[in-house]
Amino acid sequence: MDFRRATSEDIPALHALVEAGYRGESAKQGWTHEADLLGGQRTDAAALAEIIADPQQTILLAEESGALTGCVLIADDGERDGRRIAYLGMLTVNPALQARGLGRSLIAAAETHALGLGASIMEMTVIKSRTELIDWYVRRGYADTGREKPFPLDDPRFGLPKTRDLVFIVLSKRL
Repeated sequence: MDFRRATSEDIPALHALVEAGYRGESAKQGWTHEADLLGGQRTDAAALAEIIADPQQTILLAEESGALTGCVLIADDGERDGRRIAYLGMLTVNPALQARGLGRSLIAAAETHALGLGASIMEMTVIKSRTELIDWYVRRGYADTGREKPFPLDDPRFGLPKTRDLVFIVLSKRL
């Protein structure tokens, strides 16, 4: 497996991967989807272009034999309490390829990238009701911080909620 930084030329394939991994029937091939909680889009090409153009954010792509198999977002989240924080998001594995260790490899690559930014803490947000996914992250060394963040329920850029009781929890890991 090869990892590389996404460029603007990757946006169409990246967008297709993220949508397939999070939404609709294709997402249900895997175990980590949000399709039962949210309809609509997970992201759009414009948002991906903004991320790729932002020097504080990186999307790492995973490829096998030239085929896009997964991605992960790493953002420099600044300093808090004298420590640099990195944010991990948009971890996506092609649903047909899940349960092969690719998610673990993407997290390891993201953590290595974050260390290169000088980060000593990696944080992420996960929808609170996604207990299987939270448990998976806990097994990777992440812990619930006790902090919650609101889900953008009324912003269709992030999806169309099938329930109004969506909230993010913040998970954290010392790198």
